[in-house]
Order: sequence, then structure tokens, then C-alpha cells
Amino acid sequence: MIWFENDGRDKDVVVSTRVRLARNLEDYPFVSRLDEPSRREIIGRLAAVYDGKNGYRQIDFAALPEQERRSYSERHLVSREFAEDTCPRSLFVSENDGVYVMTPEEDHVRIQCVMSGLELDEAYRRAAAADDLLDAGTRIAYSEKYGYLTHCPTNLGTGMRASVMLFLPALTRAGQMRSLQNQLSKIGLTVRGMGGEGTAADGCLYQISNQITLGVSEEETLKKLADVTAQIVKSERELRGKVTDDEKLARRDRCRRALGTLLYAEVLSSRELLALYADVRLGAAVGDVDTKAWAIDRMLFTSLPATLVTMAEKKPVSALERDKCRAENVRLALAAE
Repeated sequence: MIWFENDGRDKDVVVSTRVRLARNLEDYPFVSRLDEPSRREIIGRLAAVYDGKNGYRQIDFAALPEQERRSYSERHLVSREFAEDTCPRSLFVSENDGVYVMTPEEDHVRIQCVMSGLELDEAYRRAAAADDLLDAGTRIAYSEKYGYLTHCPTNLGTGMRASVMLFLPALTRAGQMRSLQNQLSKIGLTVRGMGGEGTAADGCLYQISNQITLGVSEEETLKKLADVTAQIVKSERELRGKVTDDEKLARRDRCRRALGTLLYAEVLSSRELLALYADVRLGAAVGDVDTKAWAIDRMLFTSLPATLVTMAEKKPVSALERDKCRAENVRLALAAE
């Protein structure tokens, strides 16, 4: 089951958790210097490790239609770079554990676990289990001095990036996000938009992740991110509660109007959906609308452009057809809660 179809801890603020591990095999150059036969050899080695074992299945990712590949990225199951690559590559999936193993990506192997809510320790445990399988079946490039050897020096050491996606409408509307970003950068954490590096925080969604992987342990990184996330969750909740009766009425009116639009609109653009999503999800968090946070997340992540086209029985061709299809998908997603 995909992460946004589940409820998770602190779901009113924490949309999802992701832990990603970067690994390279000892006997091959980095991906930027790999030839096609070597890429296929690496895919074959990983197939021997994962395919048909421990609940994993292999997907020939290069053979998928472009929109389907982009859909995986929209749903945060693979990286944008992996989805856009045109070279031979495979994805090994353990859907029950929410683990996705990409090969080759920027590194030979990228293992990631994605879970709903705040689940840093469990996501790391599941990613580490996939890493143990890789370690048992191949020889991983590792240095006693530098840790795991990676294509980008910023991943040396643990090779781990841990991140949480947070829904922060109160902090956003209070104008506190720039200050928060500056504070987090001083302790080795970075803030990005919903789509990762270089993207805007549409829908009041932000990703917070570690920047430092060398000289720290996985446990230290996870604890720092968990502690910071707990503080942000507390601040967001406090701000949501610090409103006057008039402000509560205005917020409730805005949230319910947004839900009404989602339930009855005939046409919805991606931009409008993201704005309405923020209002309805906040309404669900504070009890102004009777809708679960996970259902609203499912509505959003199944209504993004490539995913919408991939899922549709009748493929929309024009922009108008796509927006009509999105409105229908939103209605069905909310009704199926």
C-alpha cells in the first residue's frame, strides 16, 4: 500500500517520512562514467539480490511510458532524476514495506523507504534491511576514512538523507518560514518545497532534511531531525490554536468553502487544487471539516498531472480535459474515504 493511503503519527502536521541510502558497487566506476553494458550488469546484480525475494518485485523502469515514470516521482516513490533518465534502469519494490530501490540513479543504488506521518526510526529500519540484503549479495564501495563512497561528495559518510514532509499553513501565514529556514541551515538541515530542490512550497508543504552525512552517525542524524520536527510540530499547533473567535469563524468558512469547491467543481487546475488542498487539510486538522488528513493527501497525490493521466481510463488530451478529469478524481477520492 502506498504511503499516502495510510494514517501516520502526527499526521495533522507530518505528511510523510523518507529515508534514502546512497550506495555504489566496488567493481564499477561512478554512474557518470558507466557504459550501457555495465549499467545492465549492475541491474542484473541487483536482480539477483532483490527480484522475487523478501517481497520485492522488479520493474523495468526504462520501459514504462513517460507519464507513468513521472507519476512515480510525483508520488515521491522515486527521485525526479530517476524518472527523467533515458538510460537502462530498474526499480525494485517492496510495497508492503514502502521500500523502493533505484538502480542506477546518481549512484549505482538508491534505497529509499517512504512512510506516512512521523516514522523516522521505522523508515530507517526498513531501508537498512534492504541495505543488508545488498551488502550480503554484493561488495559495496566503502572507505574506513570516508565511509560509503558516493558520486557526490556531499553524501560521503553515511550516504543517508532523511527527510520529513510537513504541512505548515499557520507558520507560513504568520510569515515565519524564512526565519525557520535560516535557523535550520545553521544546524545542518535544509528546507525545500514539496517537489524537492528548487521547487516552491505549494500547498504549504515543505521538506526538511539533513545536509551533513560525513562525521555523524545515522542515529545522530535521525535524532536531530526528530527533535527539530517535534519542535516545529509544537509551534505549528500552537499557532493554529492562537486565533480569535472571529478568526476561527473566518477559517472555518474558508475551509468549508474550499471543501465545497472540491466536491462540486467541474474543472480544477493543479494550482487551484493545491490552494484548496491547504485550506481543507487545515480544516481537517482543527476539526472544521469531517475529513481525514490521509484522504486529503490521497486526493492530492492522485490528482497531480502525470498520475492523473496514468490512472485515467480515458486519457485526457487537452488541458481542459485534464482539468475536468482532475475534478472528477477529486470527487471520487473524497467520497471513497
